[in-house]
Amino acid sequence: MKLFILYNPHAGAGRAKKILPKVREKFNDLNIDTEFFITQHPSHGTEVITNLDFSGYDGIVAAGGDGTLFETINGYFRNDSVKRPPIGILPIGTGNAFARDLHLDSTIWEEAVEVISLNRPRKVDVGKFSTEGTIYYYLNILGLGFVSDVTKTALKLKIFGNVAYLLGVFYQTILLKSHKLTITIDGKKFERDNTFVEISNTRFTSNFLMAPDAEIDDGFLDVTLLSKCTRRQLLKALPTVFTGEHVKLDIVETFKAKKIEIQTNVPKVLTPDGEVLGSTPVNIECLYHAVEVFGR
Repeated sequence: MKLFILYNPHAGAGRAKKILPKVREKFNDLNIDTEFFITQHPSHGTEVITNLDFSGYDGIVAAGGDGTLFETINGYFRNDSVKRPPIGILPIGTGNAFARDLHLDSTIWEEAVEVISLNRPRKVDVGKFSTEGTIYYYLNILGLGFVSDVTKTALKLKIFGNVAYLLGVFYQTILLKSHKLTITIDGKKFERDNTFVEISNTRFTSNFLMAPDAEIDDGFLDVTLLSKCTRRQLLKALPTVFTGEHVKLDIVETFKAKKIEIQTNVPKVLTPDGEVLGSTPVNIECLYHAVEVFGR
């Protein structure tokens, strides 16, 4: 088994760089042939995977957080190699939402290496979206509105780890605003005074159980809409997102969809898998079983 490992040394607030020797040793102990590539700057991973000859590898591993996985999946779908090896996830970043749906614990990265070594790929869905004339892909979640504003704030506070997202929530609550939204879900149009939208492939967003009914291999994306609300309503709802109980609130609507079109009265920035990229209008679709990943 030979693996190409895209390794982000800055993941986990620099923790990834510190454990790199141990990661190499773990793969060696399992007699796995590895080629490590250390990324140097944002989007570097996408460039590398796009131009990589897949024919020499049995797997492509994203070692980092959700951002590293986002770069990997976009490079993967832009790559024209005939061979399409499975993708492995080594969750050593700040956010590891997709890994959680594979039942991987980011605090025990050794377990993820062992899962990859078993060489048991499974097919999962991929989110595809087009914005500003460009097509992108994601495995976790695509957000806009309040959640994207939170993400922008959290990125500035990334040194605090997962707490950064929570700090972003409280900061953006002070600035809370709604926007006019038109969303078409599998051909059916809805108009809303909206606070945020999340289009989920996975159940989790950071530590939030945003889409409790989502499955990564069911052929659907899970849509969560939060209507216009007061700061008090938002803060009251916040604890319920950790348990998934927010979906029962009157101000929350959920849908399952294969294709989604979104327009807003003013351009709203998008945050796919924790990255700040693109803006509305945006078209999204679920690609059923579009990629294989090493998992359980």
